[in-house]
Amino acid sequence: MALDINAIRGRLNKLQNTQKKTDALWKPTPGKSQVRIVPYKFNKDNPFIELYFHYNVNNKTYLSPISFGRPDPIVEFADKLKRMGDKEDWKAAKAMEPKLRTFVPVIVRGQENEGVKFWGFGKTVYQEILGYIADPDYGDITDPNTGRDLTVDYISAEDAGTSYPTTTLRVKPNQTPLAEGGDLQKFLDNQTEITELYSELSYAELKNVLEGWLNPSATSDDDDTTSVVEETLSTNTTSKATPSVSHDLGGSIETPTQPPVSKKTDDVAAAFDDLFNN
Repeated sequence: MALDINAIRGRLNKLQNTQKKTDALWKPTPGKSQVRIVPYKFNKDNPFIELYFHYNVNNKTYLSPISFGRPDPIVEFADKLKRMGDKEDWKAAKAMEPKLRTFVPVIVRGQENEGVKFWGFGKTVYQEILGYIADPDYGDITDPNTGRDLTVDYISAEDAGTSYPTTTLRVKPNQTPLAEGGDLQKFLDNQTEITELYSELSYAELKNVLEGWLNPSATSDDDDTTSVVEETLSTNTTSKATPSVSHDLGGSIETPTQPPVSKKTDDVAAAFDDLFNN
């Protein structure tokens, strides 16, 4: 049997894109890091990119089209389940709803030669950074000429003795340029668009994912979806009274590892058919 060259090329492209995604993302490591938020080339008015993800759907993560203001069949189905009036269906629907993850382009100090990367974080870290920017004592810390660096102090859950890691943010007191001379323009110009890292499935493709999840026997395990998010993302945060400490509760949020089928299996199937097939 002859080799399927197109399939091999497709798999090679996926592996190369995964490597590109890894290179373009930054995650804090235990200890202190210093980063500088960089103006986003593709939206110069706002460097913060809000994306919504479905977690643990068929043990995978999918970018929700609502990130871009487009309809999402999983959201529509979750809304349908809520209207069914059953408590278990409502809980399953809540778990299916996409969760916010915010990304911002940064330069990691000491690693400037690696270029601009995306730092992804949960709601609490996002709120804290926005709080600094809204504070007139700090102002626009993202300004490439008069902004400020951020110190990120990350403690793993194991080291913190808690069920979640701890992230502490501090804004450097001095205003400093992002970079000098040609390096500044290089950082402003040489950026990846976020949609190159997290691509969006079409409505029909995402509906097929949902249908396969609700009825696993109807799909093949060999099917692969090129737009699946392969990175494991922290999905939730909680707020604390002390503004300098943020807790990313990766994995603590209720996510649907199993299809949202309650005691009324037939009712769930009927809800899907009523929503999409009638």
